[in-house]
Amino acid sequence: MRLQELEISQYRNIGLLTLTCPEELHLFVGENAQGKTNIVESLYVLSLAKSHRTRATKDLIQFGKPFSKLKAKVKKGDQLIRLEVQLNEKGKKAIRNGLEQPKLSHYIGTMPTILFAPEDLAIVKGSPQIRRRFLDTEIGQVSPTYLYQLNQIQKVLHQRNAILKNGMQKELLEVLNEQFLSLSIQIWKKRYYFIDLLLKWAQPIHETITGGKECLQIEYLPSVPIQREMDEDQIRAITTRELARLESQEWRRGSTLIGPQRDDFRLKNGELDLHNFGSQGQQRTAALSLKLAEIELIYQETGFYPLLLLDDVLSELDDHRKTQLLEAIRGKVQTFVTTTSLEGIHQDTLQRAKIYRVEQGNVTVQG
Repeated sequence: MRLQELEISQYRNIGLLTLTCPEELHLFVGENAQGKTNIVESLYVLSLAKSHRTRATKDLIQFGKPFSKLKAKVKKGDQLIRLEVQLNEKGKKAIRNGLEQPKLSHYIGTMPTILFAPEDLAIVKGSPQIRRRFLDTEIGQVSPTYLYQLNQIQKVLHQRNAILKNGMQKELLEVLNEQFLSLSIQIWKKRYYFIDLLLKWAQPIHETITGGKECLQIEYLPSVPIQREMDEDQIRAITTRELARLESQEWRRGSTLIGPQRDDFRLKNGELDLHNFGSQGQQRTAALSLKLAEIELIYQETGFYPLLLLDDVLSELDDHRKTQLLEAIRGKVQTFVTTTSLEGIHQDTLQRAKIYRVEQGNVTVQG
C-alpha cells in the first residue's frame, strides 16, 4: 500500500497543502510548534476518522474557518482509492471514492496506519483505559466486525447503566444481560486472538533489540475469571455467575462492574511486570516492539503493509533502537517521520528519503 497524494485544507495551522508522496520515506523537519505533527495527525485522521490528540473536532479546524478537509489517494494493489474526511463544528464525514460512509466500520481499515509517538510509552506504564484503547484501535483496523461489536456493547452498557442508576425496568435488564454476554464473548475472543498474534511478532523483535537478554510476555487481564482456551459456553457460564454475584453491588453503585470495558493487559519481561517495575529503557523497548509487531500483524491479516507515522520519536531512541526501527521497516512500509533535526540519521537513509522543511504551517521540499 502506498499513499500517492495528500491534500490538507484549513487544518490546524495549515491553510492549504498538497503533497505528491509515493516515495517510501518522508522526513518532515522543523522546530517545535511549526506544524510537523499536524501533518502526520492528518494522516491518522484520514485513516481512523479521529485524532490521537483531541476528541474535539473543532480543535482540528483552522482558527476562524468554518470547516476543514483532508484528502488522500491511496494505491492498494491495482486499486486507487480516494479518501476524504470533512470536519466542521457539528461533526465529521468519512468519504470513500466519493461516497459518504454511513458507518465508520465501513471506512476504517481502508488505509491502515500505525502511529508511534513518545506518548506511546503510556501503553506500558499508563492506565488500563489507554491499553484498552490501543487494543480497540488496532483490532478495529483489521476487523470491521469488531468495531461494530464495540459500538453495540457501548449502547448496551449505556442502557444497562441507566437502569442500574434509576432502579427501574428490572425485566429489561435481563434482556440487556443476554446482549451484553453475547457481545462480551465475541470481543474477548477477538482480543485474545489479537494478543496471541501480536506476541508472535513482538517476541522475536524484542529479543533482537535486547540481544536475547529479555523475553517479552503479554498477559491479558479480563475482569472475569476466564481463560483463552475456554469455549463460549464456559465463558457464558462464568460471566453469568459473576453478574449474579455482583448484582447487589451494581444496583448500589449504578454501574456495570465487569465486561470488556474494564479489562486490562500487562507487558512483562519474563515474570517482571514492566508496568510497575520496568526501567524506562525496558518500557520503551517493549513499546517499540509492539509497534513493529503491529506492522507485521496488519500485513498478515490484510495482505497490505500499513502506513507508519513516527512523530518525534527518533530523538527518544538511542542509536541501537533507532537502527532497529529503521532497519525493520526498510523496503516494507511507507513511513512519515517528524523530527527537529536530521542529526544521527544515517546518510544512506537520508539519500532514499524525501525531506521537507516545515515552518509556521508552510511546507517546502528541501534540496
